[in-house]
Amino acid sequence: MENTPPLPSPIANADSLPYWNAARERRLLIRKCTACEALHFMPRYLCPVCWSDHLEWIDSKGTGEVHSFTIIRRAPISAFAARSPYVVALIELDEGPRMMANIIGEDALSVRIGDRVSVTFEERGDGAMVPQFNRMPA
Repeated sequence: MENTPPLPSPIANADSLPYWNAARERRLLIRKCTACEALHFMPRYLCPVCWSDHLEWIDSKGTGEVHSFTIIRRAPISAFAARSPYVVALIELDEGPRMMANIIGEDALSVRIGDRVSVTFEERGDGAMVPQFNRMPA
């Protein structure tokens, strides 16, 4: 049996540290601007709508639907080769923001646009967790 390299762990910065700490607790956080009420994902310092720095973290329900996806059949690095083929999807969370993540599970390759999905967390060593998604039954 061949040794499979470990998957990369997330690298937190000042803007994303609360997000990754929540992921360790199996919680999916998104940002809310307290100036304009916009919800957004990717952890950042300024609201992408009004440019305010008055932001707070809120818990996402962790459900949404597949907006778009692709199936990766040739891994970009050796750590992902054992998982090929795998799905990378643009998930539209029920709260509105969109985020990129993998669709995982036995039926991942059957994914379709519009499929309902729910968050799950994939361990990446040292307690680090990465939000991924599973398809929900129709």
